[in-house]
Amino acid sequence: MKPLSPSHAPLTRRAFLGRSAGGLGALALASLLKPDLLAAGGLPGFPNFTPRAQRIIFLFMAGGPSHVDLFDPKPKLNELDGKPIPPELLKNHQQFALIRGTPSLKGSPYVFRQHGQSGTVISELLPHLSKVVDDLTVIRSIHTDTNVHDPAVNFMNCGTLLGDRPTLGAWLSYGLGSENSDLPAYIVLTSGSSDGQPLLQSFWGNGFLDSRHAGVPFRNTGAPVLHLDNPPGVTTADRRSELDMIQWMNRRQSDVLGDPEIASRIASYELAFRMQASVPALAEIKDEPEHILKLYGADPAKPSFARNCLLARRLIESGVRFVQLYDRGWDSHTNIDMEHKRQCAAADQPTAALLADLKQRGLLEDTLVIWGGEFGRTPVAQVSGKTWGRDHHPHAFTMWLAGGGMKPGLSYGATDEFGYHTVENPIHVHDLHATILHQMGINHERLTFRTQGRDFRLTDVRGKVVKEILA
Repeated sequence: MKPLSPSHAPLTRRAFLGRSAGGLGALALASLLKPDLLAAGGLPGFPNFTPRAQRIIFLFMAGGPSHVDLFDPKPKLNELDGKPIPPELLKNHQQFALIRGTPSLKGSPYVFRQHGQSGTVISELLPHLSKVVDDLTVIRSIHTDTNVHDPAVNFMNCGTLLGDRPTLGAWLSYGLGSENSDLPAYIVLTSGSSDGQPLLQSFWGNGFLDSRHAGVPFRNTGAPVLHLDNPPGVTTADRRSELDMIQWMNRRQSDVLGDPEIASRIASYELAFRMQASVPALAEIKDEPEHILKLYGADPAKPSFARNCLLARRLIESGVRFVQLYDRGWDSHTNIDMEHKRQCAAADQPTAALLADLKQRGLLEDTLVIWGGEFGRTPVAQVSGKTWGRDHHPHAFTMWLAGGGMKPGLSYGATDEFGYHTVENPIHVHDLHATILHQMGINHERLTFRTQGRDFRLTDVRGKVVKEILA
């Protein structure tokens, strides 16, 4: 009988402990002596320089909010309301997403006013945000590469139209690691209209990076993550014993195959076990003081964008590096007057509350808050009459950032008199990503992963840091 090779031979207890000294045993010892060794992770040499931001909250308005109705007033557009769009605006213009023929200009029915010491102009649809405008860096000249939802969301998250690349949160987890070994580095929260644009797994995926860098979605009802509770009759000690055996088998398989995904699976199982203790209390916002619940307008018993904003603050306080909130319902092809009023009514107060709460806790200074969607909406009407709406618009739209070393009270960039094209300080999505990474202490050209024969990065082969918007 052929003797077993060392890698397939049964392990004695002594051999198991000896091998573990370089594997799980060493990890356990490291966690006992210095828990932050496990929490940190990340790549050697990262961050590349002193970061201005330690964490990010990305408020993603899925569907595309209208810049000309919220942040970018255009008197000329109102003056020419109902007139055919000037032909010169359509030069070098990709086809509209859904509009066919020559549409008519559509002015905004909302009143815009200057607010704060900065005089930042905000629509009447956002009365709460208008009270904190001096904390905002409003960028009116963002542009992207497509007017189709899913590729545009992928582009805003992954820097590519494809859905097979790592997202911003995954890149940050890969480069910087986690600040809390009991929680994922990247968590996703969802809210909004159930008939809005679907949310795809690729929007928070890990792409070609290890699966442990993917975003972890928290559910809106029941347990935030499935299977947090042990089955009836199974104790925590039972679960620990079962997991130890599974991890031993995984470690053996890893020794034989050398597959890095097995190591990711081992880490995921361990994280899941720790989350059974850390997540339930963290996700329970009813313990927040009444004045904080009122500030956000959050009902602990009801899923909402307000509840998610409060939960986002609790998550970043606990060491989660990247929290992304998807709010569905901004894709207003028709009935935009009703739909945008609904969306703003649900999102305005908690967004302003999040900024105020972070600021009074001393967290806004090193927390970067980002607000925006995958694109804007057209300055022309998609349909006429009371059910008017706006089509997708990638050529110019507004996003804002706050905290994390941004220049507060700044309005940057400009569009033409119709809000159609950028005419001053254009910022491409790659530039936005380069700037965000810079604030996290990362040179966007150095955060790379080699696969398929070349080095990939979030900004592909483009992107520049927009230093004018940095404090």
